[in-house]
Amino acid sequence: MGKVKRREHPKGGLRVVALFEATKGALVLSVGFGLLAFIHKDLHLAAEQLVRHIHLNPARHYPQIFIDAANHLTDSRLLAMAVAAFLYSVVRFVEAFGLWRQRQWAEWFALLTGGMYIPVEFYENLRGVTWAKATVLTVNAAIVMYLAYVLFRSRQKRKQAGK
Repeated sequence: MGKVKRREHPKGGLRVVALFEATKGALVLSVGFGLLAFIHKDLHLAAEQLVRHIHLNPARHYPQIFIDAANHLTDSRLLAMAVAAFLYSVVRFVEAFGLWRQRQWAEWFALLTGGMYIPVEFYENLRGVTWAKATVLTVNAAIVMYLAYVLFRSRQKRKQAGK
């Protein structure tokens, strides 16, 4: 098996994207571990305590939806959500490693996985713009455009080298 070549473009931008992806993986992994902490616990009580802790009225509509959702979670659902969080974080860590090492497969993977969220994020902004939604869309679009640029530029360099 031959050695994989490193890319010839600057590392800085890809390393920023790699750190961003690794951060997303770490956050989701910590959420997964947090979910495991609630197995065999009274989730209804924990949800009520959280709602009261952030000074919301548990009788109001949205806090009640949250409390009802927590009431319907079972240990097996919590475990499934924690496993899904673990798998998602593994994918983000592998992607971050590949981007850090300037691997073309990781650039393509990041472009595709980032690009697939843009229509959903755009639709969500059409339903109602918030700073959070607009920021997520802007950052994701910037990353996708940067990765497209990197891939386009490396393709141009390969064409020039082949002449």
